[in-house]
Amino acid sequence: MPENKTTHLSKETYDRLVAERDDLITRGRIEISQAIEAARALGDLSENGDYHAAKDAQGKMEARIRQLEAMLIDAVVVDDTDTNASDTVVAGSIVNIRYEGDEDVEKCLIGSIEERREGVTIVSPQSPLGEALLGRSRGEIITYEAPGGSLKVEIVSIGE
Repeated sequence: MPENKTTHLSKETYDRLVAERDDLITRGRIEISQAIEAARALGDLSENGDYHAAKDAQGKMEARIRQLEAMLIDAVVVDDTDTNASDTVVAGSIVNIRYEGDEDVEKCLIGSIEERREGVTIVSPQSPLGEALLGRSRGEIITYEAPGGSLKVEIVSIGE
């Protein structure tokens, strides 16, 4: 089954990720290059901890740049006002759910982990829960298959 690469992001998150990528490509690469050159000047590279640390940091930074570029190329910017005014759950919606047998209501955002919002659990649209919630309405009770077995959730509300 082909994986859906589309990532739904709020405008704020999209702009933040573009800025992070641009910063890593410019300032980040220059700083890492300077650190590698300074470490090389210290001599023997086989026992040079500064050099190995700088090369490791370079590898991690380049991996993050590739991750950001792959995400941004397939990103769809969603309008928070549209998603939270919708009567059905769509990517970008904030959904309040209650698990069967639990009185607590959990606030979830159907979207990318990159959204990182305080007090909101991020649920990927491709996850079993995310797939079960998409297209559903307030008041519906949905059963989905979790790794530990079937779970039932009620959609308490859609939106903030």
